[in-house]
Amino acid sequence: MRVLLLANNWVGWKVAEFLAGHRDTEVVGVIVHPDLKRKYGDEILKALSLPASRVFDGSKLQEQKVLSEIQELKPEIGISVFFDYILKKEFLDIFPKGCINIHPAYLPYNRGSYPNIFSIIDGTPAGATVHFMTDGIDMGDIIARKEVPVELTDTGESLYRKLEGVSIEVFQNVWSKLIDGTAQRIPQNPAEGTVHRYKDTEAIDTIDLQKSYNAQHLINILRARTFPPYKGAYFLDENGEKVYIRVQLLRENEL
Repeated sequence: MRVLLLANNWVGWKVAEFLAGHRDTEVVGVIVHPDLKRKYGDEILKALSLPASRVFDGSKLQEQKVLSEIQELKPEIGISVFFDYILKKEFLDIFPKGCINIHPAYLPYNRGSYPNIFSIIDGTPAGATVHFMTDGIDMGDIIARKEVPVELTDTGESLYRKLEGVSIEVFQNVWSKLIDGTAQRIPQNPAEGTVHRYKDTEAIDTIDLQKSYNAQHLINILRARTFPPYKGAYFLDENGEKVYIRVQLLRENEL
């Protein structure tokens, strides 16, 4: 299978390593984030050992020259892994076998941004899903998914780490089926599930000291937004300065 990989983050690195070592797979090109947004970029590039002519900048996928260069590589399938750019139909149409995405959520729940946060706050199922991509946000047919239990002691960080591991597991388990054409396709119902965008955290991050909160809801906000070094939830002191809150949750036997 001739693959074009779009990768960022630790999961992108681990998927790159897996594909590079798979005997029935040839990664013909890779798309990474520009330097300021790139995470584990050096590790991804080292794992694939591709010439510079086959490494592309994810911020330039609207350029016709870049699209033409990608087409010349004749990729059969695209694989998007924690990739932060919206992919347009013109790009998705390059791949005769489609473009798939690894999303750290149990679709149809938590399409879009911050699935680790909103699984905790909304009480929706958490997990990882491999799905075909369309021009809708995480709306394509589901190929495989696995649910991850959300523990009462989970924070946004600890749940995210679980989702990273399961994302790799789900992809590795289904990759051979994608190669031989036996992978299932489960259509999603647009009316089902939930979707969140980056700005949705703005509505929950400010803790109003004069407001009454349901205790469970407040704890869920604070633990969901605990993910150092990110700032998370806060309240304002008497001078209007933000005071940030991070929580630690321990069971009795952990003390």
